[in-house]
Amino acid sequence: MKASRLRSASEIIPNTHLILNSDSSVYHLAVTGDQIADDIWIVGDPERVPKISCYFDCIQVQLHRREYVLHTGLLKGKPLTVVSSGIGVDNIDILINELDGAVNVDPNTRQIRTTLRRLRFLRLGTSGTILPEIPIHTIVAARYSFAHDGVPLSYEAEMEAKEKELLTALKERVLTFDTTYVAQSSEELLQRYPIFDIQGITYTANGFYGPQGRSVRLHSKNEDWTHMQRFEWDGMRITNIEMESSGMYALASMLGHQALTCCVLLANRATQEFTDTPEQAVESLIQKAITAF
Repeated sequence: MKASRLRSASEIIPNTHLILNSDSSVYHLAVTGDQIADDIWIVGDPERVPKISCYFDCIQVQLHRREYVLHTGLLKGKPLTVVSSGIGVDNIDILINELDGAVNVDPNTRQIRTTLRRLRFLRLGTSGTILPEIPIHTIVAARYSFAHDGVPLSYEAEMEAKEKELLTALKERVLTFDTTYVAQSSEELLQRYPIFDIQGITYTANGFYGPQGRSVRLHSKNEDWTHMQRFEWDGMRITNIEMESSGMYALASMLGHQALTCCVLLANRATQEFTDTPEQAVESLIQKAITAF
């Protein structure tokens, strides 16, 4: 997606639009621009941050505010930030906007900086596949992602040509809503992080239970994945379901950043199989990312 309107550099951003703490850090993350590396790995679980930063050469910054845990240091001599997002696109909206605000807005003048930093976001996550033939522990790169949450549609932006093409195909063959949107990953990051086994289209759900077809006491309307399982576009299938990628891709690209999600599959929803070794599967994903960095 691309922004159709951005705030001009001459405008002063109101206090209630970008809230800053007394130390000039952004409100929810409590981080300043000089504490953020250009390479940022995003995980959902706050406890997963130290599981990555323990491999750093050194840790220079450690912050914890709400569900956002952030560590910045050096890995292989190169600056890297690891931060937790919590769950869902609403948290991603806070995370991406505040990371961008911290590095690209002058806290003293409250104006956009003349020289903008371009951040590179790699999300290392967990997911479940809807295709019976894909084994658990497979690592999937979300080449495209679609969602119904509508958060990116709150901004003055529009989809790129290929995103519109995929959305049209989804509307023709897969049930969608008025708030459905499509967002594409960074081609550059796909080349930089060849840590995945397959590429595909990811469905970013706006909930873990009903929206993902899980029925506990309440019965979900979405248990039948047949329409998604049959879908194919541009040589790709709808491979998996998770809860953050579409929003991250859309917001990052609107702001001129890059984003990629690689998820290890812990579940196969078609065969009702769940891994017995989730921690080992996540550690394998982490190690592959470290090797590629």
